Amino acid sequence: MSTINPHDRRDAAGLTELAATSSSSPDTRSFDSPAKQQDEEKGKVASKLKVPGVTLRTIFMAMLVAMGGFIFGYDTGQISGFLEMEVFLRRFGQLGPVSQKSPNGYFFTNVRSGLIVALLSIGTLCGCLIAGPVANRIGRKTSIPPWCVIFCIGVVIQMAVGPGQWVGIVMGRYVAGLGVGALSVLVPLYMAETSPVPVRGAVISCYQLFITIGIFVADCINFGTEKTTNTGSYRIPMAIGFIWALILGVGILFLPESPRHDWNHGKEARARTTMAKFYGVGEHHQLIEEETNEIEKVRLATQGDHHWYEAITGPRMPYRILLGMTLQMLQQLTGANYFFYYGTSVFTGVGIQNPYVTAMILGGVNVGSTFLGVYMARHCRRRESLWIGALWQFMCFMVFASVGQFVFKTAATGSALAKTSGTVLIVFACLFIVSFATTWGPLVWACISEMYPYRYRAVAMAFATSANWFWNFMLAFFTPFITGDIDFAYGYVFAGCNLAAFFVVYFFLLESSGKTLEEVDAMYLLHITPLKSSKFEFDPETKKNLGQGINTDAMNLRSKGRRTEKRNDDTYGGAVQKEELLPEDSRGPAVSSGAA
Repeated sequence: MSTINPHDRRDAAGLTELAATSSSSPDTRSFDSPAKQQDEEKGKVASKLKVPGVTLRTIFMAMLVAMGGFIFGYDTGQISGFLEMEVFLRRFGQLGPVSQKSPNGYFFTNVRSGLIVALLSIGTLCGCLIAGPVANRIGRKTSIPPWCVIFCIGVVIQMAVGPGQWVGIVMGRYVAGLGVGALSVLVPLYMAETSPVPVRGAVISCYQLFITIGIFVADCINFGTEKTTNTGSYRIPMAIGFIWALILGVGILFLPESPRHDWNHGKEARARTTMAKFYGVGEHHQLIEEETNEIEKVRLATQGDHHWYEAITGPRMPYRILLGMTLQMLQQLTGANYFFYYGTSVFTGVGIQNPYVTAMILGGVNVGSTFLGVYMARHCRRRESLWIGALWQFMCFMVFASVGQFVFKTAATGSALAKTSGTVLIVFACLFIVSFATTWGPLVWACISEMYPYRYRAVAMAFATSANWFWNFMLAFFTPFITGDIDFAYGYVFAGCNLAAFFVVYFFLLESSGKTLEEVDAMYLLHITPLKSSKFEFDPETKKNLGQGINTDAMNLRSKGRRTEKRNDDTYGGAVQKEELLPEDSRGPAVSSGAA
């Protein structure tokens, strides 16, 4: 048993296989090479230059890559409108008695509407699990165009099916979902690894911003085509979806590969150039030197083969994967998609004359609020924004459910009380969306893209994102059954989930804003408590040692692995780590330093 003080460079190095092998490894690259020494003065001079807050190149990258979110949002918004379109109902619904809910006699059973909406989510679940390992092999950028093509194939299938072939719609949405799910992993992953640290949260939040814009655009197009008396009412919105996939699939070809992926695949010069361009500084600026040094230390430690299952056995990885999956699950269980998937149907039941207008209002509120969310991602702490948002959403759903269940349902149709209570429902739906769009919508994607080390980032994000899509499917499929049984009381379920979300964030999530990805990893390894994480800072000496011990990527995780036990000291000088090393592979036992 050894006690490691991370402020002692010698002891911190003893935490890792890197400390035992770096001096003899033929692939080790010197950090004091002649070229580096010659450029050191340039770096010192450049470091005094003012770093741009955000470059045009970074803005362009964020806007283009976030089209992956737009594709998902657009598909979500359009299906909500399709379910109430007369032509869509006649072609894919079934004939029954005329009623207030089905004035033309056509309707969707709960099973049929649930499958039409929800099979996209099964596709996304499969797509996101496949995308991570593929991206590790061929690159983040290179992976995106093929998934855009798969999405387009799904759209073609949906457009080609004839009357009564509702199963074709379901299968087309499944295929399109494969592309959407893969992009939901690749887009935040590319953004996290490419964005400059100061604007990383805001850039990743653009993914959620574009989801909301996609929903709003789909609502507007549905409003424009829903009165069309032929199949153009739904085929035109479907066909427009090709445009968004084309923009992303072709546009990404003009962007560089993720610098971290490049660096870890032997393309250091290109990675350095990419980072410098996105930061808006010279290639030898101090920021670039520091970040590339961290990446290089990680590369040295992670060279060789690593099995995917190490992502759930590595140090603090089970905790982080479970936390990431829980956050993504709770993002769905906040209740946002209750409005986005079935909003048109919900407000038809409330008595709104044109529910497409209401959907546009909700979509507009969603977009406007998400712009505020992007600002908050840059200037506010993740933890505080999330737990405050959860409490706000809890309050909104309590009011929504209570008014709907005990006032609107008991009021006479068309009465003043019914109209007033219906207005209250819309107002609190909008207030909920304001909170979701500024907190849980964008920030969950930022948090999960920041909490994992490079070695496992793609696989771990795939696990976390799969939880999002699984619960997306559960809500999309079962919502018609639940609302048919308990109606507005469904809101109490979402209220309870938002309350649970508050406790999860407050007691389990570490603050990651303003820190490098390597620093966030080190905080989890050091067992920094969530309540202290917002004010936690590494001292300069510890930051220099991040790649040599207090870092998942620098740990040897071969057979039998190692157990770690860490605690916080009162004074931060601070973080003290205890580690028990176990026999590892044929290279012999791991090396430990420090007194036993």
